[in-house]
Amino acid sequence: MARLQFTKDALPDSVNSDFQNLNKFSEQQFAGLTDILFRFLMEPKETERFLLQLSEFAGENGMSAGPLRSLVKSVLLVPHGALKNNLNADQLKEDLVTLGKSFNLVIHFFLPQWKLHYPVLSRLALGQTLMVNQLVDMEWKFGVTVGTSELQKVGNIFLQLKLVIRKGNSTENVYMELTLPQFYNFLHEMERAKASIDCFS
Repeated sequence: MARLQFTKDALPDSVNSDFQNLNKFSEQQFAGLTDILFRFLMEPKETERFLLQLSEFAGENGMSAGPLRSLVKSVLLVPHGALKNNLNADQLKEDLVTLGKSFNLVIHFFLPQWKLHYPVLSRLALGQTLMVNQLVDMEWKFGVTVGTSELQKVGNIFLQLKLVIRKGNSTENVYMELTLPQFYNFLHEMERAKASIDCFS
């Protein structure tokens, strides 16, 4: 299987099996399931309604609710991973086709929903991320290695960071030490995050 963009990890066999089962869905079934999935993605707190809709969908299409829930759980990995990794519609299409989904079904049913709801889904994902790990304070120090048992490391520049992160009602200190290339990579990611936040506010 080609490399997937929505995840860096190898997918479990059960997920691959669920996508093979999804390939057995008719156009109408795939369209109906896509609608249910995107309603849930737009309102993730409506779990009861989502489970009820899945049960009704299973009943209408002669399926068992348990395996359908498992399949849906696997399918939801794709939009969640796509949001986490900031994939565009073309990258998402490639991943779905790689997973074995029919190109026509992806183009006609999944991608239009994705393009329509992407701005709201991004804001929801961003809001959840910022609420979970709110950065309260940051301290930093640059340093130079002057003595070590490895001659190549002498003179290397490093950065020590202390991040104060709010988790619920308490704060937690997170310490890290970065080499200069790692620091520039971290700085680039922070600038991208700031640009995303500015875009949505």
